Amino acid sequence: MCIRDSFRGEQGIDEGGVRKEFFQLITRELFDSKWGMFIPKNNEQYLWFNPHSFECTVNFELIGMVLGLAIYNSILLELNLPIVVYKKLLGQQTSLADLREIDPVLHNSLEKLLEFEGDIENSLCLTFSVEEEVYGAIQSFELIPGGRETAVTQENKVSYVKSYVDWYLNKSIEKQFTPFLKGFYKVVTGNIIKIFTPRELNVLICGSQKLDFNELERAMEYEDGFDKDSQVIKDLWAILHSFNEEQKKKFLFFCTGTDRAPIQGLGSLRFIVSRWGPDSDKLPTAHTCFNHLLLPEYSSREKLREKLLTAMNYSEGFGLF
Repeated sequence: MCIRDSFRGEQGIDEGGVRKEFFQLITRELFDSKWGMFIPKNNEQYLWFNPHSFECTVNFELIGMVLGLAIYNSILLELNLPIVVYKKLLGQQTSLADLREIDPVLHNSLEKLLEFEGDIENSLCLTFSVEEEVYGAIQSFELIPGGRETAVTQENKVSYVKSYVDWYLNKSIEKQFTPFLKGFYKVVTGNIIKIFTPRELNVLICGSQKLDFNELERAMEYEDGFDKDSQVIKDLWAILHSFNEEQKKKFLFFCTGTDRAPIQGLGSLRFIVSRWGPDSDKLPTAHTCFNHLLLPEYSSREKLREKLLTAMNYSEGFGLF
């Protein structure tokens, strides 16, 4: 199920780079908060299924298919989903620990409840139910049948925490997650995916945010008159090693179409820098299909830095030269 894409009005030939941008753009659109299918959690670090979404289930199925197609086409997606999503994709049981990434305040409260040795029934007045604000109105959801009338006590607090976690991570989003899972396994067939741990599956789909540019430097190849001892190459690496994390992400995105490292790390990339003529005012360019940077032999480090930063900041879109 390999995909080949083109963009109307753009000249890009899809040898991989156009496909990368297609996946990035469609993922960005599908996960946009304007559709209300996902909601930010933990100070917007992660996206979580909106249990009260008005979107039809087929859209969640589509998102699952996009994740599966990304694996099939070796495309890394810019997603921040909590590890428990990948755990659920692999059919593994969820637990209280999985709540920490999504809602650390709730996680800590439930942990403290388990540690509490006082009179829960009279001091905390909890029942097997949850109240949530849904579009401006407070709604109550029972964790078990008759939960609103069932008090939480020392004797049943473990059952309460398990029921709360199960409701939060599973039952409350069942309508959204079930089609998402179906879509994923429409593309990812067989049991080979089960060899991965949840964290490995996350890296397989989204890549690693750990960017080791020393690994990348050791793996770099040079063509058309450049080698590791060329002055412009020495200048390039001095600039890259001086970049902050955000600038490193932008450089990687400019050259490869993604700001993440593959599961094997940056050292596994076949990355090429080629001489693109003598010193000039041209900006560097890149073939993201091949992880190939084309670099004029700029006369100074300052000029190289200026031109590279300009190119990096305007890196979306395709053209032929």
